[in-house]
Amino acid sequence: MSNQANQASENQIIKEKLKKVEELKEVGIEPYGRKYGKIDEIAEINKYDETCEKIFKTAGRIVAFRRMGKNGFGHIQDATGKIQYYVKQNEVGDEQYEIYKKLGVGDFIGVEGTLFRTQTGEITLRAKSFEVLSKNIRPLPEKFHGLTDIETRYRQRYVDLVMNPEVMETMKKRFQVIRFFRTYLEGKGFTEVETPMMHPIAGGATARPFVTHHNALDMELFLRIAPELYLKRLLVGGFEKVFEINRSFRNEGISIKHNPEFTMMELYQAYADFNDMMDLTEDLISNLTLELHDKYEIEYETQSVDMARPWRRVTMKDIVKEVSGFDFDKISNDEEAIAKAKEMGIPLDKDRTYTKYGILNTIFEEKVEETLINPTFITEYPKEVSPLAKNKQGETEWVDRFELFISGREFANAYSELNDPRDQKERFEEQVKLKEAGDDEAQGMDLDYIRALEYGMPPAGGLGIGIDRLVMLLTDSSSIRDVLLFPTLRKEDIEL
Repeated sequence: MSNQANQASENQIIKEKLKKVEELKEVGIEPYGRKYGKIDEIAEINKYDETCEKIFKTAGRIVAFRRMGKNGFGHIQDATGKIQYYVKQNEVGDEQYEIYKKLGVGDFIGVEGTLFRTQTGEITLRAKSFEVLSKNIRPLPEKFHGLTDIETRYRQRYVDLVMNPEVMETMKKRFQVIRFFRTYLEGKGFTEVETPMMHPIAGGATARPFVTHHNALDMELFLRIAPELYLKRLLVGGFEKVFEINRSFRNEGISIKHNPEFTMMELYQAYADFNDMMDLTEDLISNLTLELHDKYEIEYETQSVDMARPWRRVTMKDIVKEVSGFDFDKISNDEEAIAKAKEMGIPLDKDRTYTKYGILNTIFEEKVEETLINPTFITEYPKEVSPLAKNKQGETEWVDRFELFISGREFANAYSELNDPRDQKERFEEQVKLKEAGDDEAQGMDLDYIRALEYGMPPAGGLGIGIDRLVMLLTDSSSIRDVLLFPTLRKEDIEL
């Protein structure tokens, strides 16, 4: 059937449904009802059998509907599950049964009744009474064809949740993950805080920001790319363990791994370092895996991933040498590193200036990341790609930092936090030079943050974990859009 024919058919169905709405009004029934005293979740009702004499009172959406003379069967669904119901004319009365005739798939109803088992063995709610709560006028997708177009599913998530129970389960697991994070961190003595979503200076990460304008103050503001610099200001102020679970925004490309708006958990702990952050990350995520799956071994995109502790810890230099053969310690200058990268077939941006440290990081991204299936901490990053991390003791070009990789993707990033205001200012100045040279992802100079550090910030460890990617892993979802209720999409032209 053509799109035009589909639209015509849908319009006809809407017309018929609107007629039913008017018919209900004519007999004094409000098609869009008011408060209903729902007592029982459907999942709870399904725990009982036909021997139970309790009268249940529930509500939900009709997802299957049929009527045969003086009897009606169907299924109603709420957020917890689905159950069959049965309506019999001589039990609910002629008046109510006439109302039942005007219902259909998509409508919300309240049902009160007892349980019995049908001849086919299905537990069924025998209606003593029912109430119209909301009439549906736009047809739901057909049961067997469903809502299959992936973009339509993302755009109309409200329909996707109705038609695809696995989507509802994924979203419930997402919020279970967030609850686990909060419970775990609060149990470790962390305080949950809130920091600004609009920043006068884009900072805390290297990324292209979204820009907006505040009319009253007549100033440019940036949607935050990370909460880092504000959270560390709290360490200056006397907080010792803080975390935030909230949105960050980066004006970058969209892919199966990236959405412009995403959820991060960031935490900072005074008197700790990146090794403490590794221990915490390993304990947190491994326990979370056990909580969700009752085991440590999970499947992700046909790969088996073992989340049991201990996790491997290896330096960037060592893993690059192990996987690609590139021995950084034998590289004497930038030109030699560039030549070696070209020899290895590593794609290099002709408009970018590379150092040997930048080449090391690029080879890691191109050759190593995808090989890291089981959880692996990559440590000792070059200083030039880590402007907010503390130098490794006794080193000038390496920092105390790790990233966690699982199934070829990064899931966490952590540092021993830089708390030297002079060093921090110099690194900001290098970022400013990059920005002036055309790097729109480089950070700006945040003098207030420098001032805060001048008052004194204790040594600290900091950690960021991407919630969306972690949910993807733990629900075996191939795209970040599958774990977001409303992913970012192109604007749609809608005609009603």
